[in-house]
Amino acid sequence: MQPTAHTNSSPVHPLATAWALRTWPPLLWQAAEPKPVRFHHLGTHITLTASLSGCFSGQTLWMAHGAEGEAGMAWDWIEIAHGVVAMADPLTVVSNVRFIGDEGEVLTALQAAPYLNGLVHQLPWQREVARALRLQLN
Repeated sequence: MQPTAHTNSSPVHPLATAWALRTWPPLLWQAAEPKPVRFHHLGTHITLTASLSGCFSGQTLWMAHGAEGEAGMAWDWIEIAHGVVAMADPLTVVSNVRFIGDEGEVLTALQAAPYLNGLVHQLPWQREVARALRLQLN
């Protein structure tokens, strides 16, 4: 059995797991028009990575409250060196946000990836994961 930890800096949404985001009502956002929403950290799950000695991996979950409802995003991360974390796969951000293209079409997951990654890039997620790792080690 691998040790795990779950930390969060705010109250946990009732369905605050990465895969539970698929059950949240979808939100439709215009891809070309950035939404003025502020995502906050809901929690980080940590797992000891067997393949990398002493390194960890996990998932982090973020949520924003908007006029249309709650938007959530989650992704896997991996510690690539002590204290250095990166997204495990930038193409696999899980979200209930669906982006709409210029022609009114819902973008595919591959087409939406740059928009989701743009949102992720704006977040202090690495700081939150590092904080969770410090709590795990203490």
